[in-house]
Amino acid sequence: MTYCVGIKTAEGLVLASDSRTNAGVDHIATFCKMAVFENRGEAVIVILSAGNLATTQSTLSTLRQRLREDDEDNLFNQRSLFDVAVLVGAALRGIIHRDSPHSRRHDDIDFNSSFLLGGQLRGEEPRLFHIYPQGNFIEASADTPYFQIGESKYGKPMLDRVIQYETPLHEAGKCVLVSFESSIRSNVSVGLPIDLLCYHRDALEVTERHRITETDPYFQRLGREWSQGLRKLFARLPDIPYWNPETGDDKDRQQ
Repeated sequence: MTYCVGIKTAEGLVLASDSRTNAGVDHIATFCKMAVFENRGEAVIVILSAGNLATTQSTLSTLRQRLREDDEDNLFNQRSLFDVAVLVGAALRGIIHRDSPHSRRHDDIDFNSSFLLGGQLRGEEPRLFHIYPQGNFIEASADTPYFQIGESKYGKPMLDRVIQYETPLHEAGKCVLVSFESSIRSNVSVGLPIDLLCYHRDALEVTERHRITETDPYFQRLGREWSQGLRKLFARLPDIPYWNPETGDDKDRQQ
């Protein structure tokens, strides 16, 4: 499994993915889930993937091959990122349709995958899409500024409490890393390294991309101080008014 996050803010985009692949407890490996397509000055397109690894690899290989062919299905020949999402969705749907008949003989195999697509084409604002296995998709907005795919439940509470469209880009990046730290702590199917990309509006080039490993001092400090801060905040919360903190007796029952 994996965990990927995409956030759209007024200042740009934050995109991050872990690199854990899991085909059972004896088949755990590392694989980058972030694909970056850059045509400097014209387009930046980032695709994060979750789900069946063979499906995502085949879809991305198809898209890369079309780049070399320079035809109408070339990612860089699209008029908008919406058109790019249509192209990626169609490629994903085609790969699943091609491979899914084989699943009838292997009922335990799930060929589905999903993508987060973010970036900017010259002439429009940065955009972010969540592409489903069926090939359809939804777009992030000021009201819904982030998407998750994969093992999302452990990292979601942090994002819900912090992320807004007006959140500064550097704060959104910090929040994403705390979300990953919480997911890694609670779920063995999410693991380091983390690929993190921060894209500034209208840059039309990738300037901030990092791979965060278990020896990264900032990530270690972030996890340590987040845990300590939570414990301190928890200790300051008011006690439950229904119980006697000394004896544990129910006060209502005593009355």
